[in-house]
Order: sequence, then structure tokens, then C-alpha cells
Amino acid sequence: MRKAALLITSVLFCSTSFAQTLPSPSTDPVEWINPLMGTDSKVSLSNGNTYPAIAVPWGMNFWMPQTNVMGDGWAYQYTADKIRGFKQTHQPSPWMNDYGQFAIMPVTKRLKFDQNARASWFSHKAEVSKPYYYSVYLADADVTTEITPTTRAAQFRFTFPQTDSSFIVIDAFDKGSSIKILPKERKIIGYTTRNSGGVPTNFRNYFVIYIDKPFSIASTWHNKQLAKDTLEYTADHVGAVIGFKTQKGEKVNLRVASSFISYEQAALNLNREIGADSFEQTKQKAKASWNKELSRITVEGGTVDQLRTFYSCMYRTLQFPQKHYELDADNKTVHYSPYNGKVLPGYMFAGTGFWDTFRALYPFLNLMYPSINKEMQEGLVNAYKEGGFLPEWSSPGFRNVMVGNNSASVVADAYLKGLRGYDINTLYEALQHGANNEGPMSAVGRAGVEYYNKLGYVPYDVKINENAARTLEYAYDDFTIYKLAKALNRPKAEQDLYSKRSQNYRNLFDSETKLMRGKNQDGTFQSPFNPFKWGDAFTEGNSWHYSWSVFHDINGLATLMGGRAQFAKMLDSVFAMPPVFDESYYGSVIHEIREMQIMNMGQYAHGNQPIQHMIYLYNYAAQPWKTQYWTRRVLNDFYKATPDGYCGDEDNGQTSAWYVFSAMGFYPVCPGTDQYVLGAPLFKKITLKLENGKSFVIEAPKNSDKNIYVKAALLNGKPYAKNWLNHFEMLKGGSFTIDMSETPNLTKGIRPEDEPYSFSKDEK
Repeated sequence: MRKAALLITSVLFCSTSFAQTLPSPSTDPVEWINPLMGTDSKVSLSNGNTYPAIAVPWGMNFWMPQTNVMGDGWAYQYTADKIRGFKQTHQPSPWMNDYGQFAIMPVTKRLKFDQNARASWFSHKAEVSKPYYYSVYLADADVTTEITPTTRAAQFRFTFPQTDSSFIVIDAFDKGSSIKILPKERKIIGYTTRNSGGVPTNFRNYFVIYIDKPFSIASTWHNKQLAKDTLEYTADHVGAVIGFKTQKGEKVNLRVASSFISYEQAALNLNREIGADSFEQTKQKAKASWNKELSRITVEGGTVDQLRTFYSCMYRTLQFPQKHYELDADNKTVHYSPYNGKVLPGYMFAGTGFWDTFRALYPFLNLMYPSINKEMQEGLVNAYKEGGFLPEWSSPGFRNVMVGNNSASVVADAYLKGLRGYDINTLYEALQHGANNEGPMSAVGRAGVEYYNKLGYVPYDVKINENAARTLEYAYDDFTIYKLAKALNRPKAEQDLYSKRSQNYRNLFDSETKLMRGKNQDGTFQSPFNPFKWGDAFTEGNSWHYSWSVFHDINGLATLMGGRAQFAKMLDSVFAMPPVFDESYYGSVIHEIREMQIMNMGQYAHGNQPIQHMIYLYNYAAQPWKTQYWTRRVLNDFYKATPDGYCGDEDNGQTSAWYVFSAMGFYPVCPGTDQYVLGAPLFKKITLKLENGKSFVIEAPKNSDKNIYVKAALLNGKPYAKNWLNHFEMLKGGSFTIDMSETPNLTKGIRPEDEPYSFSKDEK
């Protein structure tokens, strides 16, 4: 008994001590983040397809430990045993792969520079991963590596053992690179050209590296050979290796920066961002930069796991697109253009796919970080001027992947949410141009535009892949152009054109199956029709996933399906059906299919983007409590701050932005409107510190694992029955107080006037 009492006392003491050491989410939110969330992924199954980005928010350069071979998009995999180097990266996803990359690696015992020979065993038990700081013990070298970043530079600190054979390897990678060692200056410069597309022929990433210790050995290398009698080498694959004696525990520091413009600009970036700062000073500045942005949202009243997951997801929302611009000697903003290869004034961003990020990531920026999105909009102006079209996937320039013309949504939503101070008229011109022309590749402009503009859809039988998906997305994109045209007081005929085209989704609705279906040029539906067939007429999904992609007119879609009650039954069917699939279009089971299959939620495929808004559509069907139920299920079951913590590709902040919005209790179903559709918050209190200095506070004091339903709500102290919140009302600051219950309120939010916006209901 006495032993038991002592044990209980001990446990309570330890628990109390642990609680006291937890950092406050309001003052130190960065410490709640696990950058390894989503890193336990592979080609056949994505648990996020992320890597631990050592970076500052929207930094031009990220760093990462590299476990896989050069050129492998899965550069860091949680299950790996060895690290081959520490790589500067700009990779938005493993499927897109990398550009502007080079690696640094310490070795000991003997000179070895080949990526396999220099690789060292490591353990996650001897790894510290934070957004602003990374440390790992390299067992084979007996060296601890530490890294801390700035926007365009970084500091390395290597702690060596006692040996006369300590080395640092620089690998400029293959596909064309150059290296030069300057021993008197303790400096190495070089450039790398390795990329995965989307760059002009003169693309280079120039780097400069300063080492704070003189080196007695210096050699360049190419392929697998040391170069003789030269400290400068340019070839397909080159690098450098320097060596020196070290004492036990001796720390060797490196200062590193790069530029897409020149060596001189790389040196400017280094001096401006690091200068004479110590490693610890840079580390504290990087930490402060994260805390500044993360502290814009404070969540309280959740579990430790929920807090960690929230801020880990928020970390992902603040990474892409990356700044692709630099500041010249006169402190003016300049960029190397990935569209025409020139160095030009102004902003540029790179590394995002609008097919993913138009849905929630950009609306999140418009709500919480409008000033950075203003820079991004200015960058899009430059992209259009330099490339002739807006990018739909930039990495760093045009990439030929995915469908749709969703730059229209990204541009329109920003302006309609109140962003100003940039050339919106040029961007509107870009939207018109993109909507009425095929681009230099099928993923730019609109593939099948002549058919779409003439017939009102992209036909199934004219050899344009994923035609139904294109049609549905073009119709929504036309809606956003219409809304922007209206806001800009464009001619009525112009407004009417895009207004009419926004209804083209109706052309693919099959009243027999109540689903969207590919249609032939002669007006007949594609046959035979299997609504469980992935791909073909759709993009990374099937008809059950894409039939909800009428973001702007859910009321119109519900009417086509037979009215609100029938629409609700169709929504229910997604969860009730087994996760059957037809993969014949792909010839194998792609990872997105597998991720749906194993999640035990029927046909609901949250691991990919097309259906992520669908849960919120019960708000248009007089059954908002089902949105509240299913969002909580997804928040609890599909997201964890662990290496296998996502249920599919994270995708440049989009899947994370879904979590952040949903945890706050609302979601932007239709970017291009000023409404957020309601769910239910995950936390007891959420404070949004808006950029205008106002605060919007969401409180749900009775919130719990059981109390997941909204019984009643007060907006600024007044009863509120609608199923949506207004963006501009939120910007005024205020409070949204929610009374949570264990049972659903079947009478709240069921009136037609409670429904969120729909084109066919609300446009006059």
C-alpha cells in the first residue's frame, strides 16, 4: 500500500513537472511542431510525402537531411538508416522532384566523397528536428551535424572527434555543375543546374560557402574521381572536399547562401541575412520568425496531441510557395525569371500547384496572411508578363501536370477578399487569356478550350484526357472570373459570358445515375459508365469524388440530384458504400486509390483534393450536424503529428490547410465568395490575430470528444443560425461563441436562408 502511494505521488510529481515544462502555444508555438509528420511515405503509399524542412516561413531555400540517392524525389524517408548529405532543396513534392540542389556532408577516417561511400548510419533517437533547427548524430563519422536557416542562407555546425582525418564534402550534383575552392579565403563557390523541368536553359543556382577553420587538404572531384592539380572544375558532376585535423568536440562552422542570379548576389544574401551572427543568434532569429507567424492563431483547450497536430499542420501551410526573389545591392526586389531566364525587378514565387492549393491554402493566406499573398499576386503579374500565361503548377516555372485553370480562383479570391495594391487589371487580362486559349502545354491555359467554349464541355471522345474533370473545374473557374469581372465593373456582356459558362457543369450531369459523367462530342454520354473508375474522365478520382466539384452552385447541383433530401442521401452514400474501385485506366493501383481503400470511410478519399470540401455540403442540405460529425471523424482519425500522420499527399499546404480551417470550425467551400461554411471547432478556444490588428475569438467551452455537435451559436453576443460566416465580418474582429452538445440539434441551420452561397440561388 505504501509502495503504491509512493508510486502515485511520484507519477503525479512527474506529470506536474512535465506539464510545467510544456511551452505555451501562445508564446512558443513552434515547439509544438513535429517536422517529421508525414515523412514515413513511399511511392505505393503516401502518409504525407513530406520531408523535415529546415526553413523559415516561405523561405527561398530549405534544407533537409538526404537519406536517398541523388535525384530521388523521396529524398528523406523516415524508414531509412543512412544519411548521404544535407541538401539545399526547393522541392515542393517528391512527384515534382527538386531543383537548385546541392549537398554538404562531414566525413572522417578517410577521404570519401561518393554519395554511397560517405553515407552514415543514423537513428531518430539521436535526431532533433525542428523547423528552425536540425541536429543528428552521424554514427560512422562520429560527427554531430547542426543546421539553422534564414530565408536564403544557413549556418552549419559540425562537432568532430579527435582525428587527423576530418573532411567536409560539397556535392554540386550531376546534370551540369561547377566548383571552385579558395583556400586563402576559406571559401568554396559553385553552381548547380540539376532540375526536374520548368527552367530556362541558363538556369543555375549559385552557392557560396565559408568555413571558419583553415584546411590543410583541398581537392575538387568529378564523378567518382579526385581531380589532380586543380581547385576548380566544371563538368557533369563535380564537388569539393576539404580536410583538417580536429580535436575531440571541436566545432567547425559553415556559413552558406545561394542565389539564382549570381555569385555576387549569393554573397549579398549571406552578408545580409547572417553577417557576423553566431550559430545561436541565427537559430534564435529563425525560431522567432516561426513564432511570429504561428502566433497569429492560438488554440487552447485541446489535448497535447491535438495541439501538436494543429501547429504541425500550420507549419506546412507556411512553406509554399517559396520566395523566388532576392534583394540586390540597392535593396531592391529582383528575381531570376523561370519563364524567360532574365533577371528582372519585382516579386516571384515558385513551388505550388493551384489544382491543390486554390481550395484552402490560398483562402487561408487571404484570411490570416494577406500581405504575403499580395506579394504572391505581384509575382503572378510578373509570371504572366514573362511567360505569357499564368502558371497552374510552378516548380519553378511552368510544369505540365494536373488539370484546370485554377489560377483564376487564386487571383479572384485574393481581390474579392479585399487584397489591394497590385496590378489587378493585368491579372484579369491574364485570366481572360488563360480561359480562352490553349497554353504551351496541356496544364497551362485550357486544354480543349475550343470544344468547351463551343459545346459547353470538353468531350470524352476527342483524346483529351480527364475531360470531365477539366469541364467541372473550368466551369468553377469561369464563376470566379465572373465574380472578379463584376467587382471590376467590366462590361456586362463580359460578365454575362462567364456567368453563363459557370453553368457548364450541368452539361455533364447524368440524371439516371445522378452523377457527373463524361460526354461525347455528339452529346451522348460515355458508355459503359462505371462511377468507381478512377482517372479516365476524371483526375485522380472517380465520379463519386468529382461530382461534388460544383463549388459555386451546390444548390443547383442539389436540385439536379432531386432536391435537398435526395442530395443528402447522395452525400450519405459516399460514406456508406464500400471502398471498391476500378484502376484499369492506370493499369495498377495508384497510391491515391490505396489510401482511400484503407481508411475505412467508404468512398471518401480525403487523401486527395477533389473531395475534401464534400463533408461541408450537408450545410446546403439542411443537415449541418452531419458536417459536424464527419469533420470531427476526419480531424481525429486522419491526422496525427507522427511520421505516418497524413492520409495521403500533404501537397504544398492544402491538406494541412483543411485541418487548420476545420479545427477552427469553418472551411472555404467556394473561394471567390466571402463565406466560410461552418463545421464545429476542435478546441475550446481559438484566437485569430488578424493582420489588421483585430482579433476574432471562437469559443466552445463545452467542447469535448463527446460534445461534437453545435447546439447553438452567438456571433458577437447575438443568436446566429446561419451555416456560414462572412469574411469581412470576421475582419472587423469579434467573437463567435458555440454551445456544444453530445447530440445534434436537428432544428438549427435547416432553413433555406441558412444555406451558404449558391450561384443559382443568390445571383440576381
